[in-house]
Amino acid sequence: MPLHPETLALHAGWRRDSATKAVAVPIYQTTSYQFDDTAHASRLFGLQELGNIYTRIMNPTCDVLEQRVAALEGGVAALAVSSGQAASAFAIQNLAHAGDNIVSSTNLYGGTWNLFANTMKDMGIEVRFVDPADPDAFVRASDDRTRAWYAETLPNPKLEVFPIAEVAALGRPLGIPLIMDNTAAPLLVRPFDHGAAVVVASTTKYLGGHGTSIGGIVVDGGNFDWAAHPQRQPAMHRPDPSYHGAVWVEAAKPLGPIAYILKMRTTLLRDLGSAMAPFNAFMTIQGIETLALRMERHCRNAEIVADFLAGRPEVARVIHPSKQTGLAGERAAKYLTRGRGGLLGFELRDGMEAGRRFIDALQLVYHVANIGDARTLAIHPASTTHSQLTPEDQLKTGVSSGYVRLSVGIEHPDDILADISQALDAAHGTPTRMAAE
Repeated sequence: MPLHPETLALHAGWRRDSATKAVAVPIYQTTSYQFDDTAHASRLFGLQELGNIYTRIMNPTCDVLEQRVAALEGGVAALAVSSGQAASAFAIQNLAHAGDNIVSSTNLYGGTWNLFANTMKDMGIEVRFVDPADPDAFVRASDDRTRAWYAETLPNPKLEVFPIAEVAALGRPLGIPLIMDNTAAPLLVRPFDHGAAVVVASTTKYLGGHGTSIGGIVVDGGNFDWAAHPQRQPAMHRPDPSYHGAVWVEAAKPLGPIAYILKMRTTLLRDLGSAMAPFNAFMTIQGIETLALRMERHCRNAEIVADFLAGRPEVARVIHPSKQTGLAGERAAKYLTRGRGGLLGFELRDGMEAGRRFIDALQLVYHVANIGDARTLAIHPASTTHSQLTPEDQLKTGVSSGYVRLSVGIEHPDDILADISQALDAAHGTPTRMAAE
């Protein structure tokens, strides 16, 4: 029977251990797996049968995580990797080789911008950045060597929802898949429902939820017809010398619509080794069990904080989907139907120095680079996460000198507001009793 996301978060991919009847997912802390015989091993290595070979490629604990996230997103298969950055890199490298290009939204996390603008360029893959306010910009920036389009659902830190359906619909007739980073909006948006072909996420953030375990995941929607576009998607069609000349759209046919993720697992993960540790997979599974409850509280608390900041004279602007109007507000209403997200930003009137003073004055809120933790977190992107970008590129991603980003946690909202209030006072030379204590 079809299950709701809240139920899938607890049940998808696992019921009990067949040997011990244990309900909790075991941590399979092993490197290797005993083959039944040489014929069994040959079938596994020849992709005639799916099964465990080596933990660099697959692991039973990671498999449960992969099944659970695939179910949550509405995909057909997933691949857990060592970090969100590895997930973003693999998603592109699986399709684009030297001389190819992708088109990406400018509204990106700073680490992804650097990956695309610098490291991918060193690999010979060009990334062309366009403003997602105009979906047609993706078409105009594409050519015969464009292999994919890439964007963030709820971009960190700009926080303007991406037009998933509009862009995906433009790409599909061209044979160009839309890859969506859904790190900031799990359960709030399912990009596959709107036409995306691939979803990536940093499991470090909301999926794990407790700031304990680095990881990433790539989910194959199983909804993109790779076989129909041999010229556009040569990596899926030409014989792959790294795997006995396998043609991935053909090799995957007996296994289901998983050509994209099968290629990634058996080539990129095998060769580059960015495997998720079984313990991190276990910790992420534990986090996902409370994801639905946490997302409700994150969203509710973020709106309370946004309303509070909107009334403070030191704040020039509050950046949160609940405060957006015009086209950005329309897209927020269209896609964020289950909550407007736990991230928010605000710009201080006195610029960078006020932002730094605010951060330094916080007492309850943590000053860390992470997002999606159960705790409330703050950072000044211009001097940290986006400091490697030029001032012009910072503005393209939504970062101004006085911008402060909050990842609002699940604490009591009054305590969050009290700390933010005293930090604003301290940043503008008005000490409070809480600050003095």
